[in-house]
Amino acid sequence: MTNPVLVEVTRANVVESRHRGAVAVVDAAGGVLLALGEVDRPIFPRSAIKGLQALPLVESGAADRFGLGDRELALAQASHHGEAMHVATARRMLAAAGLHEGCLECGPQWPKRMRDQAVLQRMGGGPTRIHNNCSGKHAGFLCAAVAFGHDPAGYVKPDHPTMREVVAAMAAVTGAPHLEAARGVDGCSIPTFAIPLKDLARGFARFATGEGLGPERARAARRLRAAAAAAPEMVAGTGGHCTLVMELLGAAAFVKVGAEGVYTAALPDLGLGVALKIDDGASRAAETAVGAVLESLLGIGEADPRHERMMALVRPKVTSRNGEVVGETRPSADFSAALRAAGR
Repeated sequence: MTNPVLVEVTRANVVESRHRGAVAVVDAAGGVLLALGEVDRPIFPRSAIKGLQALPLVESGAADRFGLGDRELALAQASHHGEAMHVATARRMLAAAGLHEGCLECGPQWPKRMRDQAVLQRMGGGPTRIHNNCSGKHAGFLCAAVAFGHDPAGYVKPDHPTMREVVAAMAAVTGAPHLEAARGVDGCSIPTFAIPLKDLARGFARFATGEGLGPERARAARRLRAAAAAAPEMVAGTGGHCTLVMELLGAAAFVKVGAEGVYTAALPDLGLGVALKIDDGASRAAETAVGAVLESLLGIGEADPRHERMMALVRPKVTSRNGEVVGETRPSADFSAALRAAGR
């Protein structure tokens, strides 16, 4: 099966590039509202699953024990930019658990923005673990390890008891077996498991609604979604796509990007979860595709005051070096038609 073209990039009136992919929109019971492409094919969710990975942080009691508020819990779900606010928050999380950044096992990484890189260079430093875009998630793992009573060392390994808790939570929420044969290593050194896109979408429908999670896990999911809605700047950062979407939509949509063209969303008011994967891994296509899904499902039409800002996310302009508009990135006509049909 060949995945359909979901996103086109134009220059003048000519389609210059096309991005194929698959999209699943599913409810908590597994009912499929929309399935385009190979939604049963296993894919690595990468960072798009961080909301589910943070569930044990709350369930373990670590969030309450260490006084973690919205900014900390949002950062625990983040692929952040390494800005000063992100670094300071990750350090607060570690300090609250009696730990330090040397305990992080995520590897060093430069901040995303050049201005933050320049600050480090002027100080004579370089990238460190605390600047890694996953340092908030890892700080959350470490806090959970302390709360569970586990030795934090080696927490990134598949056989570490804290990581087993994280993997068990992901498997339970998505309903997809997390098999050793489908296990890889993510960029931040934790295990990542290939699961079907349809199961990933169902997991985020459960994350959105609490259905099938049990009372404690459902409360944890609500708390994590509320934290991201209250502090979206912590989930990505200045100008980050996840941040821009959640600043616009608030609690109506929890969204999270993942590497290699993956995006997920939880829509609590609709009881739906969304998961998509762009075949060639292009983030520009994943951003446009998830924007198109959100615009359609949430009914953000021209009369909606959010429409103009939403369209900037759905159909971002292609510009020259001089800033002139020369094209756009847009949903394909077939994808747009499928979304309209699903929304009827």
